[in-house]
Parts: sequence; structure tokens; C-alpha cells
Amino acid sequence: MPSFDGRVVQYPSTSNMRDYLSWRQADCHINNLYNTAFWALVQKGDVGTTEAEEILKGTVASQKNEILFSRFGINYNDEPEQFKKGSVLFRDYGAVSIGSTISNAAEQQGEEREFSKKRKEKEKKRRSKAEIKLQSMDIIRDHFWEAHPWLLTDE
Repeated sequence: MPSFDGRVVQYPSTSNMRDYLSWRQADCHINNLYNTAFWALVQKGDVGTTEAEEILKGTVASQKNEILFSRFGINYNDEPEQFKKGSVLFRDYGAVSIGSTISNAAEQQGEEREFSKKRKEKEKKRRSKAEIKLQSMDIIRDHFWEAHPWLLTDE
């Protein structure tokens, strides 16, 4: 089971936060590719840890992939996403939050809709019951953020 280091960080903007999380996911991938190649060399290639470090020193991703495939028949692309992308823990509200929803009619007219205090309270209660999800998915591209827009709002 992979492990992680967690951090609590406050960033000045959602753009900074997204950049940081993208960097963390890319770093997860880089570290996992190195470790997959390293431990394959040690456990299946009968080399010591020092020799494995020397073999991998200065290599780029394509070279590590080649070592894995040519020496051990391992296609890194077939490795579980959990190891390549890490795990993302987030609140899932199931639908776009009411506070940022625009009715179809108002959207067509370019008007944002105001919600009553009662409706906002109902939304707050619904949000408090949000499901916590743990998934391994790409958070670098826009798809994740478009599917979970409330993660980038103050609501």
C-alpha cells in the first residue's frame, strides 16, 4: 500500500492551488516510475541498491520505461492508477452547488439567479452531508475540475 505525506497549505488563489496540486501529482508519477524501476532492478534484476541507483542516475522517463519493459516485461502504463497518480481525497456533492447554479432561462438571458435564505440553508445542509471520495484520477487536466467545480469556489 502506498503512503503519502500530507500538508495543509493556504494559497492566495485557486490557480496557485491547482498548480501546486498538479505539481504534487506529477511528482508522484516521477517518484513512482523511479521506484518501480529501482525495485525491479533490485528484486528481479539481482543488482544491489547502489548499482540500481547508478543504472538509473540521469535517466529520463522513457529510459526508465525501456528498462522496465526490455529487462522485466513490465509495461508501466499497465500499473494501477493509484501508484501512477496517487490518491485524491475530496468532498463530492454529486451536483454543482446551488450557489453557483444558473437556471436555464437565466443562463440564456445572461442573468445570475439569486437564492432565498431558506434555499441557501438547505444547500448548506446538503453540503454538510457530502460524500468523501478517495479516487486515483488525473487532476492536472481540466476534466476533474470541470466535473467538481465547487472545489474551486469559496462556497
